[in-house]
Parts: sequence; structure tokens; C-alpha cells
Amino acid sequence: MSEDADRPAAESGPPHGPGFDRRMLEALVCPVTRGMLIWDEERQELISKSAGYAFPVREGIPIMLIDEARRLDD
Repeated sequence: MSEDADRPAAESGPPHGPGFDRRMLEALVCPVTRGMLIWDEERQELISKSAGYAFPVREGIPIMLIDEARRLDD
């Protein structure tokens, strides 16, 4: 029996390719304000309401660069 068989499905990752691991929210902060981020699954973005930015997540990797972020008022 492999180790993966003993691991709960939530820990084994998405079945069809990379996705954002919501457990990363515990470690990630807004690069502008150092505040909390909110995951927007529909748009695949991390939202910083305090800074007014949405940071994209591409292939499961958060892109925490201001130059790549979308202004929330857009």
C-alpha cells in the first residue's frame, strides 16, 4: 500500500493538474499591506481588500507581484 492511500483526499492534491492549495492562505500575506488575503475561486485570484489588489494564481502558483496584480476597481 502506498503512502498516498493513507492520506486523505484533501491532502493528495487535485486529480487533474495543479490547483491552488488553500492551506497556503495561512502563510501568504499581501505584499503591500502584509494583511490577510481572500481566495476567489471563480477568478483564481487572491484578494487583498486592504490594498485593493487581486493577485493571480497561475497553475497553482500565486503571483504576488504588484505589476501582475489587478486593481479591484477595474
